[in-house]
This record gives sequence, C-alpha cells and structure tokens, in this order.
Amino acid sequence: MIEALGRLIVFEGIDGSGKSTQFDLLCDRLSGEGTDFVRLRFPRYSEPSSALIRMYLGGDFGDDPDAVNAYAASSFFAVDRYASFMQDWRSRYDGGAMILTDRYTTSNAIHQGAKLTPEGRGQFFAWLYDYEFRLLGLPEPDLVFFMDIDSKLATKRLERRQADTGTAGDIHEKDLLFLDSCSLSGRQAAAHYGWHKIDCFLDGNERSIEEIHNEIYTVLKHV
Repeated sequence: MIEALGRLIVFEGIDGSGKSTQFDLLCDRLSGEGTDFVRLRFPRYSEPSSALIRMYLGGDFGDDPDAVNAYAASSFFAVDRYASFMQDWRSRYDGGAMILTDRYTTSNAIHQGAKLTPEGRGQFFAWLYDYEFRLLGLPEPDLVFFMDIDSKLATKRLERRQADTGTAGDIHEKDLLFLDSCSLSGRQAAAHYGWHKIDCFLDGNERSIEEIHNEIYTVLKHV
C-alpha cells in the first residue's frame, strides 16, 4: 500500500500513448488498497471554465492547431486548471492528500510547445512553469510519468479508437503532422523538466499494459 504524502502525480503523453489507461489502472489499484487520494482529469470539458478550450479544439478559432499561438492556447487550459484547484481540490492538497491527475500543466508543454521550433521551446518551457506555478499559484508536480511513444504508433492507436467510438477527433488528433511535433516536443520537455520517462515500446516491441503498470507502481512506491 502506498501512503498519501501530499504528492502531486501527473500522467502525461501524446494522444494515443496509453496515458489514460495507465492512469485508470493505477487509480483502481490504489482504491483497492485503501489509499486516500484525489483523482483528477483535465481538461474538464463539462465545466464552464473549459469554454475556450472547447472552442479552440472544436475549430472555432481555426481548423488547425497553429491558428492559436502557443501562449494564448496555454492560457485557455491554465484557466480551467486554476478553477478546478480553487473550487475542487485546494483544501485536500493543502491538507496533505495525494493528488493523481491525467494531464496537467505538462500538457501545455507538449501540445503547445509543438507549435514552436526546438530552439524556441526552452523559453516557452520556462515561461509556462513560471506562469502557472508562480503567477497563478498552482501546485508544481512532484512526479510526472511521461508515456514515450513514436507518433506513428500512437496514430494507429488513435485510428482504432476513433473507429471503435465513431468519433473524428479534435483538431489536435486529426493533424498527424502536429502529433509528430507533439512527440518531439514531449521528449524535449521530459528532458528539460526531468520527467520520468516510460517506454511504451522496447526494441520495436509493444510492452504489455500490465508490464507498464507494474513499472509505474514500483516507481511510485519508491518516490
């Protein structure tokens, strides 16, 4: 059993990385063990604070991700996180509860950083953490699991998921070149911030869901 020690644990990765699957598996395991924690998922599409996110991803500002620059789009997502923190989990966090979240500020580093050149991302990464953690006052993660996967393999997963659900995806998911940029930006962000990288494939072979889950659980126990 893992003790709740006031840690903020984030699951991150590009679309199709298996991030949400691993997040749900860990949450289910911790719940079964009786661990006290708060479960979060961003963006919160059903909340008023996500209005600009829904407009952006729905194509209201343009039908490709670059229609909105990295800094403006980042602010849309930051507002939703700020509202969630102030309304839903600030007291639990301040009281020492473990917080687990599927996506966080880290998603801006990946998806909005993808709009910039590799040389321009360092400045953006510095601005992003300063903006959300110092200026807005959101908590900084204690541990970020970054699901590392090649964009072509992630695309195949997305296509299967969209076929199963009958959905077309948002402007991020439909742009395969953008997804490739997100993969590169994510790897650069992981190195910049010191995230814990989880390899989804080893030697060209896809790792099992259970194998990845056990690695994540082991890392979390020893933090």
